[in-house]
Amino acid sequence: MDDTQHFQGLRPRLQSIAYRMLGSVAEAEEVVQDVWLRWHAADRAELATPEAWLVTVTTRLAIDRLRAAKLQREHYPGFWLPEPQLDEDGAASTPSPEQVLERADDISVAFLALLERLAPEARAAFLLREVFEAEYAEVAKTLGKTEAACRQIVSRAKAQLKDARPRQVVSADAHYRLLAGFAEAARSGDFARLQSLLAEDAELISDGGGKVPSFGKVLRGAARIAQLYLAVHMRLGSTQRIELARVNGQWSLLRFVDGRLESVQAFETDGARILRVHTQRNPDKLARIAAAFAQR
Repeated sequence: MDDTQHFQGLRPRLQSIAYRMLGSVAEAEEVVQDVWLRWHAADRAELATPEAWLVTVTTRLAIDRLRAAKLQREHYPGFWLPEPQLDEDGAASTPSPEQVLERADDISVAFLALLERLAPEARAAFLLREVFEAEYAEVAKTLGKTEAACRQIVSRAKAQLKDARPRQVVSADAHYRLLAGFAEAARSGDFARLQSLLAEDAELISDGGGKVPSFGKVLRGAARIAQLYLAVHMRLGSTQRIELARVNGQWSLLRFVDGRLESVQAFETDGARILRVHTQRNPDKLARIAAAFAQR
């Protein structure tokens, strides 16, 4: 296997690390391209373990980029949510149980948004250990710290995220059935049905990026969120189309207006009710998914 084939074989892993670090497909691709340039220029004789070298460089570049991004996100208009990523097979087929286990928990929009609580190095250590199952020796080498320090960093990161992570796993089938019912209620403007599918203390968070209208605060309560969906139905009428598609490993709703993608809506549920809605409306972050659907 030549150097190019070796790199291309590891590209999906490197892309996964960078995307989970940054929450942006475009920025993750830029990081991986930078890694490729460094790999191309590296002296192979000095690389004891090429894969470990590539993971280390990817992680360190992502940490540097995330530090800069966090400063920018402090001035981001409204809520910042990660760029959603359409699963490769989109809505064309049902994922296998293995695919669901591999993707749903550690790449969901909710999880990526939650990771924003962590400092860049803590995020890297947590992801390498808890998501990519790296040994602490590997984490330590990647971050240039001792194993003891990395154990402490991961422990603190887990404590930071513990209260906000879901306490129960919801099956893909249960999640799909709930969203399918919600989508039908949204299409028909059935206020009572919409409200019944939302938890009383449900929340809706939206990201418009300052480019399109979005709420500057969390919208709370089943009645208020149901009213929002009803108002959208009444305003848009037949120009609205809602589809289900798998985004970031979970079934989500895509709203099209006059054939153009208007939002990607990711949902946290307990299997019976919707607990939280993350609505991505920033057109820059929707561009890739919009292009994918335009080609169908």
